[in-house]
Amino acid sequence: MTPRADWQAWHAPYADPHSALSRRLRIVQGRVGEWLDANPGPVTVASACAGDGRDLVEVLAGRPDGHRVRAILIESDPGLAERAAGSARAAGLTGLTVRTADAGDPASYAGAVPAHLLLLCGVFGNITDEDVSATIAVLPQLCHAYGTVIWTRSRRSPDLTPRLRRWFAASGFAEQSFDAPDDVLFSVGVHQLATDPEPLTATGRFFTFLT
Repeated sequence: MTPRADWQAWHAPYADPHSALSRRLRIVQGRVGEWLDANPGPVTVASACAGDGRDLVEVLAGRPDGHRVRAILIESDPGLAERAAGSARAAGLTGLTVRTADAGDPASYAGAVPAHLLLLCGVFGNITDEDVSATIAVLPQLCHAYGTVIWTRSRRSPDLTPRLRRWFAASGFAEQSFDAPDDVLFSVGVHQLATDPEPLTATGRFFTFLT
C-alpha cells in the first residue's frame, strides 16, 4: 500500500517566498483578484482540495469587498481544514465556510455549487489522467453560467497540459489565460464556461487522489 502523503508538510515550501510553490500561489492569487475585479456584486466560490485556504483567504483578507464573497472550501485533511477556518476567522471572512470532506465525492459539493468561481489548485497533478478528463467533463455541472475555473498542473514530462486544455474546450470552456513560466514546471490555467451550465446529476466519484 502506498503511504498517504503528509499534506501539511507539503505546504512547508510556502514559507519560502522564492519557492516554486510560492510563485504558483502568487499567480493563482493574482488571477483570483483579477476575477473578483471583473465580477462585482455577490459571488459564490468553491475550492476543491483547498488545503489551508490561502489561495482564496489571503486574497479576500486584503480586499475591502471580501464580505461579498460566499465561499465553501472543501478539504479532507482535518489539520489543514482547521488552519483554513482559523485564517478565515482571523480575517473576519464570515461568508467563508470550510468543509472537512472529500472533494472527489459529488456529495461534498451540496450547497457549494453552482459556483461563479471554482478553484481546482493542486488537484490535477495528484490524480490519474483518466480522472482529470472525467473531472473536466463534469465541470459544467459545478459552474454557474459563465462560471470560471482556475486550475494548476505540473508540466513535468509527459506534459498533460496540452490535452488538458483540449478537454476544457471539448467541455464547453473558453481559455482566458495560461501561465507557464519558462524556468519552472508549474502552470496555472483559467477557463470560463462558454456553454449552458448543466444540473448536478453526477453520482460517481469525480476523482481519487493517488496518495
